[in-house]
Amino acid sequence: MNVKVLRNVLEANDQVAARIRADLAARKIVAVNLISAPGAGKTSLLERTIPALKPHYRIGVIEGDIATTCDADRVAKLDVPVVQLLTGGACHLEAPLVQRGLGELGLDGLNLLVIENVGNIACPAEFDLGENAKVGILSVTEGHDKPAKYPLLFHEISALVLNKVDLLPYCDFDEAKFEADFRKLNAGAPIFKVSCRTGEGLGAWTHWLQHVAAGEIHVHPHSHTGVEGIQPHTHPHKH
Repeated sequence: MNVKVLRNVLEANDQVAARIRADLAARKIVAVNLISAPGAGKTSLLERTIPALKPHYRIGVIEGDIATTCDADRVAKLDVPVVQLLTGGACHLEAPLVQRGLGELGLDGLNLLVIENVGNIACPAEFDLGENAKVGILSVTEGHDKPAKYPLLFHEISALVLNKVDLLPYCDFDEAKFEADFRKLNAGAPIFKVSCRTGEGLGAWTHWLQHVAAGEIHVHPHSHTGVEGIQPHTHPHKH
């Protein structure tokens, strides 16, 4: 797929995303888009986050995956409304599919929407889903080089959750190098160092998310214009 065609796809996607964002704003719903590679811990983070926020917010979840309803089944056990979106092979969610999912989910009574994107740290960074905040999740087992290798995502996100920090003693993960590379791309996004297994650091993460949901923290809007040297991906996208 050449850059011109990809730009057209993104523009069409953004039109739908703008309608989603306007609808959510009218309903006073804040949306958060979670992006990570497979296995980084998106669903585990939700399993820890939702119980902490349920006393304060009415939460709905959209689960994106290529196949199976495994993640939606896990989230449903938390007694919140959830809809599974299956892409059938596409490596990310796009706004039209999310729009259909919102119709199935039902927005009445909600004030916080969490979108768990398909496991991927390349394509999803480009596609606006109408969210208020894009959050990246990286596990220490993936290596400290990911901001340098996948700069667009790390530039776009409003916060970064560094997961599985309980495994740091067993991983060759250079925290200083990781943070230096990340800060070259994103000077303002907070980094939350957490362990979904032990609970370490989760309080700071949920506290930040509560402030975002309450509209007390401004997060930067989505854009396709990154820092110098970041180019759009040009690999094929399935529709």
